[in-house]
Amino acid sequence: MSSIPMPNVWCRSWIREHKLKTFGIILHILLRTLFGLFWLAAGINKINKGWLTTDILKEIFLDRLNEMPPDAFAVLYLQTFAIPLYMPVSWVVTVGELYAAVGLLLGLTTRWAAGMSLFILFNLAIGGYYDASLLPFFILNLVFIWWQSGLWVGVDRPLARRYPDSIWLK
Repeated sequence: MSSIPMPNVWCRSWIREHKLKTFGIILHILLRTLFGLFWLAAGINKINKGWLTTDILKEIFLDRLNEMPPDAFAVLYLQTFAIPLYMPVSWVVTVGELYAAVGLLLGLTTRWAAGMSLFILFNLAIGGYYDASLLPFFILNLVFIWWQSGLWVGVDRPLARRYPDSIWLK
């Protein structure tokens, strides 16, 4: 069995030699944790509000539809996709938020979790919920996808050693 070479970024000598990198790693993991908590709260909120068993998302989409100009792309998206498929959409969003939360918090399939987070944000944006406040979330997800922080601190590290060819850990 081959192992993935991973530097021990937490040994004292490495930290002393790479103070800026150490700060960046700590900041990255802090942001990953905060973003994971954000998704956890969002997913739990959706479960508590009955998104998986009621038509609440359909009502939200219909309200949003009435707020937008009729020629907006979001209107087309809502009318042809999101509203007719509101129940599968609500499941994908809720379960996707919970998966993103667990993945980001534990460093488990970190890149895939960030990808799910990006997918949810993208669909929110094309559904008419885009504003400038989403931009930092898009950037954070791209950073989480680019740097595999689950290999620094997370469950990905021991799993990648055990399953070096797994697409879930790359």
